[in-house]
Amino acid sequence: MKRKFQRLYMILGGLIAVALGVAMMLLAFEDSVVFFYSPSDIKEGQSPINQRIRVGGLVEIDSVQKKDTQVIFIVTDTVERLEVTFNGILPDLFREGQGIIAEGKLIKTGEFQAYEVLAKHDENYMPPEVAAAIKEAGQWKDTQSEVLEIVVEGK
Repeated sequence: MKRKFQRLYMILGGLIAVALGVAMMLLAFEDSVVFFYSPSDIKEGQSPINQRIRVGGLVEIDSVQKKDTQVIFIVTDTVERLEVTFNGILPDLFREGQGIIAEGKLIKTGEFQAYEVLAKHDENYMPPEVAAAIKEAGQWKDTQSEVLEIVVEGK
């Protein structure tokens, strides 16, 4: 075998190894991506069932029900509502009327099982995805207290 062909085979082998490495990294990255959906997206059927997703919105006033370590509450984007079931300890900052993001699986349309609940960390913070969903719904006000008034009034 000539030296020229040996070099060509070495280069081709190296390129194949790099391509396999990149393909494996992309497959690993795909498994860790979690998409965000608003309650309106879920009600419209845009979200996958039995796949890990995030849902966000405001916790509806007077919707939190606690049974031992299970908590059931309603998340709203001021247009649609979604019932969320969570088994575990909620964050200290979790309260009715404030923005949250819940990560879990949509068991069937309208039934969301959360594995993790993330709450805002100060008075002025709302998760960007939640704020975008509320703005898209046309219910965004300049201050969060005005958004909460909309939720309380049921508009």
